[in-house]
Amino acid sequence: MNIVDDTSLSRKRDPEAVARFIERFASALVDAGMARMPSRVFVALLASDSGRLSSSELAEVLAVSPAAISSAVRYLTQLNLASREREPGSRRDYYRVHEDAWYEAAIRRDQMLARWKTSAAEGVEALGRNTPAGARIAETVAFFEFLQAEMPALLKRWRHAQAELDKRPTAGRQPQATTNSR
Repeated sequence: MNIVDDTSLSRKRDPEAVARFIERFASALVDAGMARMPSRVFVALLASDSGRLSSSELAEVLAVSPAAISSAVRYLTQLNLASREREPGSRRDYYRVHEDAWYEAAIRRDQMLARWKTSAAEGVEALGRNTPAGARIAETVAFFEFLQAEMPALLKRWRHAQAELDKRPTAGRQPQATTNSR
Protein backbone atom coordinates (compact mmCIF):
# COMPACT_ATOMS: atom_id res chain seq x y z
CA MET A 1 0.00 0.00 0.00
CA ASN A 2 1.41 3.38 -0.98
CA ILE A 3 0.79 4.99 2.39
CA VAL A 4 3.52 2.90 4.01
CA ASP A 5 5.67 2.03 1.00
CA ASP A 6 7.69 4.93 -0.35
CA THR A 7 8.90 3.35 -3.58
CA SER A 8 10.66 6.53 -4.68
CA LEU A 9 12.99 6.18 -1.71
CA SER A 10 13.18 2.37 -1.98
CA ARG A 11 12.34 1.74 1.65
CA LYS A 12 9.36 0.73 3.70
CA ARG A 13 7.82 3.17 6.11
CA ASP A 14 6.94 2.08 9.60
CA PRO A 15 3.14 1.54 9.44
CA GLU A 16 2.80 2.23 13.17
CA ALA A 17 4.62 5.55 12.85
CA VAL A 18 2.39 6.48 9.90
CA ALA A 19 -0.74 5.52 11.88
CA ARG A 20 0.43 7.61 14.87
CA PHE A 21 1.08 10.58 12.57
CA ILE A 22 -2.37 10.29 11.00
CA GLU A 23 -4.07 10.13 14.40
CA ARG A 24 -2.07 13.04 15.87
CA PHE A 25 -2.54 15.35 12.91
CA ALA A 26 -6.22 14.39 12.64
CA SER A 27 -6.60 15.13 16.35
CA ALA A 28 -5.17 18.61 15.79
CA LEU A 29 -7.73 19.17 13.01
CA VAL A 30 -10.50 17.93 15.31
CA ASP A 31 -9.34 20.39 17.97
CA ALA A 32 -9.69 23.13 15.33
CA GLY A 33 -13.30 22.13 14.63
CA MET A 34 -13.19 19.53 11.87
CA ALA A 35 -15.16 16.32 12.37
CA ARG A 36 -13.08 13.30 13.46
CA MET A 37 -13.54 10.86 10.58
CA PRO A 38 -13.14 13.45 7.80
CA SER A 39 -9.98 14.61 9.60
CA ARG A 40 -8.58 11.09 9.62
CA VAL A 41 -9.46 10.50 5.95
CA PHE A 42 -7.99 13.86 4.94
CA VAL A 43 -4.71 13.19 6.73
CA ALA A 44 -4.53 9.64 5.34
CA LEU A 45 -4.88 11.08 1.84
CA LEU A 46 -2.24 13.72 2.58
CA ALA A 47 0.07 11.01 3.92
CA SER A 48 -0.17 8.83 0.82
CA ASP A 49 2.50 9.42 -1.81
CA SER A 50 -0.06 9.63 -4.59
CA GLY A 51 -2.57 11.68 -2.59
CA ARG A 52 -5.11 9.16 -3.89
CA LEU A 53 -6.61 6.09 -2.20
CA SER A 54 -9.62 3.87 -2.74
CA SER A 55 -12.34 3.47 -0.16
CA SER A 56 -11.06 0.01 0.75
CA GLU A 57 -7.49 1.30 1.11
CA LEU A 58 -8.68 4.12 3.37
CA ALA A 59 -10.78 1.68 5.42
CA GLU A 60 -7.75 -0.57 5.82
CA VAL A 61 -5.38 2.25 6.78
CA LEU A 62 -7.81 3.73 9.29
CA ALA A 63 -9.29 0.41 10.51
CA VAL A 64 -12.86 1.57 9.88
CA SER A 65 -15.81 0.50 7.75
CA PRO A 66 -16.22 1.63 4.14
CA ALA A 67 -19.46 3.35 5.21
CA ALA A 68 -17.49 5.60 7.55
CA ILE A 69 -15.18 6.46 4.65
CA SER A 70 -18.11 7.31 2.40
CA SER A 71 -19.57 9.84 4.84
CA ALA A 72 -16.17 11.39 5.52
CA VAL A 73 -15.37 11.77 1.84
CA ARG A 74 -18.76 13.33 1.18
CA TYR A 75 -17.92 15.94 3.85
CA LEU A 76 -14.42 16.56 2.43
CA THR A 77 -15.87 16.90 -1.07
CA GLN A 78 -18.36 19.50 0.16
CA LEU A 79 -15.45 21.46 1.64
CA ASN A 80 -13.55 21.06 -1.65
CA LEU A 81 -10.64 19.39 0.16
CA ALA A 82 -10.93 16.11 -1.75
CA SER A 83 -12.58 14.74 -4.84
CA ARG A 84 -13.85 11.41 -6.11
CA GLU A 85 -12.36 9.88 -9.25
CA ARG A 86 -13.08 6.76 -11.23
CA GLU A 87 -10.78 5.19 -13.78
CA PRO A 88 -12.42 4.52 -17.15
CA GLY A 89 -13.98 1.06 -17.20
CA SER A 90 -13.63 0.62 -13.45
CA ARG A 91 -16.34 0.53 -10.82
CA ARG A 92 -13.91 1.44 -8.03
CA ASP A 93 -13.91 4.98 -6.69
CA TYR A 94 -10.70 6.69 -5.67
CA TYR A 95 -10.45 9.74 -3.48
CA ARG A 96 -7.84 12.41 -4.08
CA VAL A 97 -6.72 15.22 -1.85
CA HIS A 98 -6.49 18.50 -3.73
CA GLU A 99 -2.97 19.78 -4.18
CA ASP A 100 -3.96 23.25 -3.02
CA ALA A 101 -6.16 22.08 -0.14
CA TRP A 102 -4.75 24.52 2.43
CA TYR A 103 -4.84 27.45 0.02
CA GLU A 104 -8.45 26.67 -0.85
CA ALA A 105 -9.30 26.39 2.84
CA ALA A 106 -7.82 29.87 3.38
CA ILE A 107 -9.89 31.25 0.50
CA ARG A 108 -13.04 29.76 2.04
CA ARG A 109 -12.06 31.20 5.42
CA ASP A 110 -11.82 34.63 3.81
CA GLN A 111 -15.34 34.19 2.41
CA MET A 112 -16.55 33.10 5.84
CA LEU A 113 -14.95 36.18 7.41
CA ALA A 114 -16.98 38.37 5.07
CA ARG A 115 -20.21 36.73 6.23
CA TRP A 116 -19.17 36.97 9.89
CA LYS A 117 -18.28 40.64 9.47
CA THR A 118 -21.67 41.43 7.92
CA SER A 119 -23.52 39.62 10.71
CA ALA A 120 -21.40 41.22 13.41
CA ALA A 121 -21.94 44.70 11.93
CA GLU A 122 -25.68 44.17 12.34
CA GLY A 123 -25.00 43.35 15.99
CA VAL A 124 -23.19 46.66 16.53
CA GLU A 125 -26.27 48.52 15.37
CA ALA A 126 -28.66 46.33 17.37
CA LEU A 127 -26.62 46.59 20.59
CA GLY A 128 -25.64 50.23 20.22
CA ARG A 129 -22.11 51.43 19.49
CA ASN A 130 -21.77 53.07 22.92
CA THR A 131 -22.61 49.99 24.98
CA PRO A 132 -19.97 47.55 26.26
CA ALA A 133 -21.48 44.75 24.16
CA GLY A 134 -21.65 46.99 21.08
CA ALA A 135 -18.01 48.00 21.56
CA ARG A 136 -16.96 44.33 21.79
CA ILE A 137 -18.83 43.50 18.60
CA ALA A 138 -17.40 46.60 16.88
CA GLU A 139 -13.90 45.37 17.75
CA THR A 140 -14.85 41.98 16.30
CA VAL A 141 -15.90 43.70 13.06
CA ALA A 142 -12.61 45.63 13.00
CA PHE A 143 -10.67 42.38 13.52
CA PHE A 144 -12.51 40.68 10.64
CA GLU A 145 -11.85 43.71 8.43
CA PHE A 146 -8.15 43.57 9.34
CA LEU A 147 -7.96 39.86 8.46
CA GLN A 148 -9.77 40.46 5.17
CA ALA A 149 -7.38 43.28 4.27
CA GLU A 150 -4.31 41.16 5.07
CA MET A 151 -5.47 37.88 3.50
CA PRO A 152 -4.84 38.71 -0.21
CA ALA A 153 -1.25 39.78 0.47
CA LEU A 154 -0.68 36.73 2.66
CA LEU A 155 -1.99 34.38 -0.03
CA LYS A 156 0.12 36.13 -2.66
CA ARG A 157 3.21 35.67 -0.48
CA TRP A 158 2.30 31.99 -0.11
CA ARG A 159 2.12 31.57 -3.91
CA HIS A 160 5.61 33.09 -4.16
CA ALA A 161 6.94 30.83 -1.40
CA GLN A 162 5.24 27.84 -3.02
CA ALA A 163 6.93 28.62 -6.34
CA GLU A 164 10.29 28.68 -4.57
CA LEU A 165 9.53 25.35 -2.87
CA ASP A 166 8.62 23.81 -6.23
CA LYS A 167 12.03 24.82 -7.61
CA ARG A 168 13.84 23.11 -4.73
CA PRO A 169 15.14 19.62 -5.51
CA THR A 170 13.72 17.08 -3.08
CA ALA A 171 14.21 13.32 -3.29
CA GLY A 172 11.16 11.66 -4.78
CA ARG A 173 9.17 14.89 -4.99
CA GLN A 174 7.71 16.07 -8.23
CA PRO A 175 7.08 19.82 -8.53
CA GLN A 176 3.35 20.48 -8.40
CA ALA A 177 1.80 22.70 -10.99
CA THR A 178 -0.56 25.18 -9.41
CA THR A 179 -3.94 25.37 -11.04
CA ASN A 180 -5.36 28.28 -9.13
CA SER A 181 -4.04 31.80 -9.62
CA ARG A 182 -5.94 33.57 -6.86
